[in-house]
Amino acid sequence: MQLHRHDVVAKATQLLDDYGIADLTMRRLARELSVSPGALYWHFADKQELLGAVADRILAPEPAIADDASWSQRVVGLGTALRDALLSSTDGAELVSASFAAGKSERMTEILCRLTEAATEGGIDPIHADLAARTVLYYVLGFTADEQSRLQWDAAGALVDGQSVMTANPNARFAFGLKLLIDGIAVHSDVLVGEQD
Repeated sequence: MQLHRHDVVAKATQLLDDYGIADLTMRRLARELSVSPGALYWHFADKQELLGAVADRILAPEPAIADDASWSQRVVGLGTALRDALLSSTDGAELVSASFAAGKSERMTEILCRLTEAATEGGIDPIHADLAARTVLYYVLGFTADEQSRLQWDAAGALVDGQSVMTANPNARFAFGLKLLIDGIAVHSDVLVGEQD
């Protein structure tokens, strides 16, 4: 049977969900696919490229955001959809974050561009709009990585009394932090407008 790129990505995603990022190795993936490790490099130049493809698969669902949504609604929609996608896979935030840092995720680049457009529309000058967008991305990635770690520790019974409070109502906590960032963008754009007058 011929091995296709999408088969490799599907199996890698399954291994990620079953065992986590630490156990997602090229050797294990090749064994699961009944091929030699060298066969994987026909489809992917290196492990980082494979992880980027897995990240793009995790992020594949397109967020449902209305065409007439305001810039702040788009930031909320993109941030919330990103968090939901990350939570859909074991260690999703860690894997996507690493792929983004390595410049290997096309979907994260698209999300960054859409957030940059929203920040620009929100009044941030083009020079700083990319930084504003990255700040939102870093918040979502960091929040979700922490959330996934706490969920794993809680599932293992390793959280001590009081630590589980941090896992209480994570949706509200996430929304609060995202609103702080949106408010900051709005205030910063007002400051920039005031400085230019």
